[in-house]
Amino acid sequence: MDLKRLDERLDELGLPAYRGRQVWEWASGGAPGYEAMTNLPLALRTALAADVPFSTLTAEAEQRSRDGTVKTLFRTHDGHPVEAVLMRYRDGRRSVCVSSQSGCPLTCTFCATGRMAFGRNLTASEILDQVLHFRRSEPVNHLVFMGMGEPFMNVDAVLDAARRLPDIGITHRRTTISTVGWLPGLERFVEEVTEPIRLALSLHAADPTVRSELMPVNDRYPLPDVLVLCRRHWERTNRRVFVEYVMLAGVNDSPAQARALAELLGREAFKVNLIPYNPTGLFDGSSRAAIAAFKAELDAARVPATVRLTRGRDIAAACGQLVAPARETRPALA
Repeated sequence: MDLKRLDERLDELGLPAYRGRQVWEWASGGAPGYEAMTNLPLALRTALAADVPFSTLTAEAEQRSRDGTVKTLFRTHDGHPVEAVLMRYRDGRRSVCVSSQSGCPLTCTFCATGRMAFGRNLTASEILDQVLHFRRSEPVNHLVFMGMGEPFMNVDAVLDAARRLPDIGITHRRTTISTVGWLPGLERFVEEVTEPIRLALSLHAADPTVRSELMPVNDRYPLPDVLVLCRRHWERTNRRVFVEYVMLAGVNDSPAQARALAELLGREAFKVNLIPYNPTGLFDGSSRAAIAAFKAELDAARVPATVRLTRGRDIAAACGQLVAPARETRPALA
């Protein structure tokens, strides 16, 4: 819900601030609507239902993967498309991948979102409503800002939303913000944020020429400058930065490139997450053998590395696949 509008409406009604806290407690606990808030007067519930929509987003379509992953297409009040994903794991994790923007202006070549028309930054309430949509169905306990958009281009709203996640059941230590290295927002995160929120860096190539070809943002904010801030984060918090590295056949997956990555990162401040490429029509994914050989080089250099378990690929819900349709081409509910 629009938490700012909620506070304004309660103030207009002359009601104390604790009423807003009561509403948020119900919403963050998975309440389906105002009618469930039984410790609020009926007249107040009626007024809020009329004046403060229970969600800032409209769920327009939903797809379910064979592996249990759920992808939902939302619309903002002004018509911008947003996608979010719920990933279910056998160990009990229920992780939500949220978007911080409608579309993304950074045009990374391997990412489908970059081919969308960029809409706008999302508000903190619009980010939270992606989470609350899934929370109304089941408890959730992990979250990644890894959907549409560059979170640190919208740093205020992202941090405002992240700071409310523990109320929903997602601790700061189970919250990850992923960035391509947008330096102004990254610097604010590193220097100002005291909560133990995890940081992830979308890197994908140690060689600056290759990285710029994949990620034009590298020309604006070169990787060495980004890594300085990432290392400062590790020094201040003793928390490793997760490095996301999508495996592209013949582009960034050779053993020599693995050795260059190991030399660039070192053994202490980073942990590498190798991501099998999820098809978006622009590249071929690396073979299992190539991924294994790449990881073997990192292992030999004693750089911590894992291979990501892909979720939701069959419904285009996996990493790099989110691309919402324009309003005139809405998909039917799956």
